[in-house]
Amino acid sequence: MTVLSEAVPIHCQRALLASVSLAAVLAWSPPAVAADVRGELVVIDYTSGSERDLISDLEATFVKAHPGVKFREISLTVQGDARGAIRTSLMGGEKADLLINTWPAFRAELAGAGMLRPIDKPWDANKWSDNLADGWRRLGQSNGVTYGVTYTYGDRSGIFYRPDVLKKAGIATPPANWADFLASFKKLNAVGVTPIAMPGKVWAHADWFETLLLRTGGVETASKLAAHKIAWTDPVVKKALQRFAEMLKANCCGTANQMLATDWDNAADEVLKSGTHGYDLIGMWVNTRAQADYKLKEGTDYALFQFPAMGLGHDDTTSVDTKEFLELNSGSNQAAAEAFLGWVTGAEAVTILAKHGAASPSKKTNPSLYGPVIATSIKAVESSKTQFVLGDLLPGDLVDEYRVQLQRFLQDPSDANIDKVLAAIEAKAAESYK
Repeated sequence: MTVLSEAVPIHCQRALLASVSLAAVLAWSPPAVAADVRGELVVIDYTSGSERDLISDLEATFVKAHPGVKFREISLTVQGDARGAIRTSLMGGEKADLLINTWPAFRAELAGAGMLRPIDKPWDANKWSDNLADGWRRLGQSNGVTYGVTYTYGDRSGIFYRPDVLKKAGIATPPANWADFLASFKKLNAVGVTPIAMPGKVWAHADWFETLLLRTGGVETASKLAAHKIAWTDPVVKKALQRFAEMLKANCCGTANQMLATDWDNAADEVLKSGTHGYDLIGMWVNTRAQADYKLKEGTDYALFQFPAMGLGHDDTTSVDTKEFLELNSGSNQAAAEAFLGWVTGAEAVTILAKHGAASPSKKTNPSLYGPVIATSIKAVESSKTQFVLGDLLPGDLVDEYRVQLQRFLQDPSDANIDKVLAAIEAKAAESYK
């Protein structure tokens, strides 16, 4: 697996956060022995549903081994991207020991503002590399300093489906190439199944573009675009949107109004629960949702296949996301926080993650714990050139414009509108990267 990670500049929000002293971040002293940790451990958490259940299970199991510790959740209610709610909480003076994070750009923003505690010293002192390989450690770094401990990761170029729904349309196996993928739309529509559940309401519609960009231009192109080393008006970016337009023009997704009214959870419901739609491209947390909420049997009731080959020389690419714990320097229980960071990639935590249908990057992972969907996703990531989800790498002001403009594209996928959409994103990027 080759993972490309770009250090993204910190922009508009940094000035608001910079009141925290960087000197406090740089101080580190060896915490208490893990077995002796106790006290309140405060976590800023925006997860919900089955994902929240996973976090609760991790916390409860950690407490069994460390009964002197008590978790307190600062639970944030969010719509869409959680970064705004987290900023509001931190700028409002909320103090916490740990923060769940999925955005490399946001980690860089918080680190630059002096809100994170570097963990290179405890990493080395406690031999966390026994659990996490150096490549995963680098993924948790900003400007060469380690801040994050990745506890799970996901294939974002995998497409969920129900075999019985495809069979109803006369599709024996998932389409392996682009032409067959487009051709399957007609078969699904013919039996009253909308081919793709397109979640255009907030952010998840961008996942389709991001894998199309990888398959069109490769990880190098996506990495350069994330750092604004190429323009959004570059021909290869337009080519990716033109491929997206091919899907829309082939009647993939219903009306524009239907797409814009659909969020990621609705899309998962439509594909895996009701079977009214054929394909759902989304993060692997949906695997947890399918088991916990829909009570489906992994690999039998539903399955996963990788984005179809496009034959453009980049079919060995996969979009990935990660979830990590960051240690905030506002917290008062450094010892317990670092004990948890060391524990969350150990064998006990790995087993809990697998039970909830989530993959762990830990060396302590036992492949026999995983069902066929997770196993398929892990194999895809391990055999691919991978790139972080593009939206997770963009500055906050740019990612909002990016998603809004892609919503405008969904309403009009013509070449002329593609040019307008990309020009608008490029104009915002020019401001964001000053």
